[in-house]
Amino acid sequence: MEKVEVKELLEAGVHFGHLTRKWNPNMAPYIYMERNGIHIINLYKTAAKIEETSEALAKIAASGKKILFVATKKQAKDIVAEKAGAVNQPYITERWPGGMLTNFVTIRKAVKKMAAIDRMKKDGTFNSLSKKERLQVNRLRAKLEKNLGSISDMTRLPGALFVVDIMREHIAIKEAQKLNIPIFAMVDTNSDPREVDYLIPANDDASKSVDKILSIVTSAIADGLNERKSEKAEKEAKSQKTEKKAEAKPAQPAEKAPVASQEEE
Repeated sequence: MEKVEVKELLEAGVHFGHLTRKWNPNMAPYIYMERNGIHIINLYKTAAKIEETSEALAKIAASGKKILFVATKKQAKDIVAEKAGAVNQPYITERWPGGMLTNFVTIRKAVKKMAAIDRMKKDGTFNSLSKKERLQVNRLRAKLEKNLGSISDMTRLPGALFVVDIMREHIAIKEAQKLNIPIFAMVDTNSDPREVDYLIPANDDASKSVDKILSIVTSAIADGLNERKSEKAEKEAKSQKTEKKAEAKPAQPAEKAPVASQEEE
């Protein structure tokens, strides 16, 4: 797991909170001081929370469950797409589709529709459509790709949610709460930390800050995935050894049936 350096968090501007008049009193334990009307986040507490969060995320990844990243704000969407994509995790960076979690079956149908269009293009059915129909199908495919392309491999509900800016993504938070899906999040001084299970007190508006936090947590996820891979490889190696031993064992000679004595006859 990547070591959390307070100096690096400081350089990335993770400590800058919101204006003091916009603060949420529940964030008081994570605020270090006030400077020029802005709250300054205690980076030592941030570092401790990053380590706690990273450990939990690594365990979820090692268990084989997916972690869904959610960030639709301009400063964070490209970073999230890059970092989550690098560790093969699903993400939502366009508008949150209502019912994404609570009505997952419907969302899966939309994803399957995308796959069906791709099949049409491969088997030639698409070419038999009229020009107007082809245009409509292409538009539908592009729209689905934009909104749901990044979750096409998510065949079941995620094991956790990682959110950048819980106030902006409040619908996603509510849906996860309904289904008891653990919520991990970057929480700024204007938000309520009680909304999430694992918080990282941090500046969620600056792209440098988002990039720094995402780099650390996705590195932890990568560690969890590698652990799962090596465990699988060990199991396979063991089972192959067992199979080889069984094959190498000489077959036991069959027992001779007892010959009946003349008296018995």
